[in-house]
Amino acid sequence: MNEIPVSLGLLEGCTVIDMSTLFAGPFAATLLGDHGADVIKVEHPRGDDLRNWGPRKDGHPLWWKVVNRNKRNVCLDLHQPAAQEVVRRLASRADVLISNFRPGRLDAWGLGWSALHEVNPRLIMAEVSGFGQSGPYSGFPGFGTLAESMSGFAAVTGEADRPPMLPPFGLADGIAGLTTAFGIASALWDRERGGAGTRIDSALYEPLMWIVGSHIIEYDQLGAVQRRMGNAVPQAVPRNAYRTGDGKWVALSGAAQTVTARLFALIGRAEAIDDPRFATNEARIRHRELIDTMIGDWIAARTLDEAVAAFRAADVAIAPVYDAPAIVGDEHFRYRDSVIEVDDEDLGTIRMQGVVPRIHQKPGAVRWTGSSVIGSDTEEILRGLGYPPEQIRQLDEAGAIKRG
Repeated sequence: MNEIPVSLGLLEGCTVIDMSTLFAGPFAATLLGDHGADVIKVEHPRGDDLRNWGPRKDGHPLWWKVVNRNKRNVCLDLHQPAAQEVVRRLASRADVLISNFRPGRLDAWGLGWSALHEVNPRLIMAEVSGFGQSGPYSGFPGFGTLAESMSGFAAVTGEADRPPMLPPFGLADGIAGLTTAFGIASALWDRERGGAGTRIDSALYEPLMWIVGSHIIEYDQLGAVQRRMGNAVPQAVPRNAYRTGDGKWVALSGAAQTVTARLFALIGRAEAIDDPRFATNEARIRHRELIDTMIGDWIAARTLDEAVAAFRAADVAIAPVYDAPAIVGDEHFRYRDSVIEVDDEDLGTIRMQGVVPRIHQKPGAVRWTGSSVIGSDTEEILRGLGYPPEQIRQLDEAGAIKRG
């Protein structure tokens, strides 16, 4: 593994309040923290639901360790006015606040955009919700599953004769986290040019609707509705996943004409590129099954290693289908720190995804993992806000805060 310097990254000096739960909002905050922001995670005494998602080891939630890395943890019961005042103090000196409460909830606590913008006109506030802060659906509960369903993703995912498929991971949340982080970075840039604080309204379904592709304009202009096609795509052939002779899988794409010509030559069918059925992408789309059979038969006669080596030697895009063991064992991923090793106070050395994107001059770093202790940094953070020890003790006894 390459040695990455402990750099605070491009966002050194930026303070972020993460008042969100589960994945989309917290992931946006994680990205900012990886690049040097001081992220303060505000957590309810009962704990973020992400603590209860997925497997544990020795009682410690594993996914929590990753999503809440590089965050300091303060525990506040926001139903109590004293805890709301803590947030106001935090917001008065913060750069960014991320939340994912239903529209109206923060306003009821006196912590909405208008109130906090008055406290700190430079504050950037990113609100992540299922359906956005406005519109007929804004008050509905929203989760990534609903976004994956309503964005068009599920309708085009899966085999043609099988039900729509939902991803087995937080796809909509992850994409919304990425776009929310982009919105925050854009707002920080605007503010540094003399702008004021900005309100960002991030709906889970909207960025995924973009990622699904050209389905909307195709319907609008052609009346065409994209259907489920398994591992194929409607725009290009060849593109599919194929089983190798040793029972493994590879995925390939030959969408560019020159790549397809090299692919046909590799599998012993160089003449196919001049065959009217296969000479253009449009023609290949009409004869998709024939091409899949040609390629599939060639790959099925070879092992995974043989097929991948041959394709790469021919400069044709191919990749093995990886599971987690293959990912952590890949030399390229280790070289680039796509997977890194981090010291954890509970579990020792653990592996997780590295910092993205890769920024050479100030790469950022994972400085610590998510704490298993709710409120682990409450006292430190409140002291930094000017709360004396006796008042901190009183807030703890009243249940407004919780010290780890």
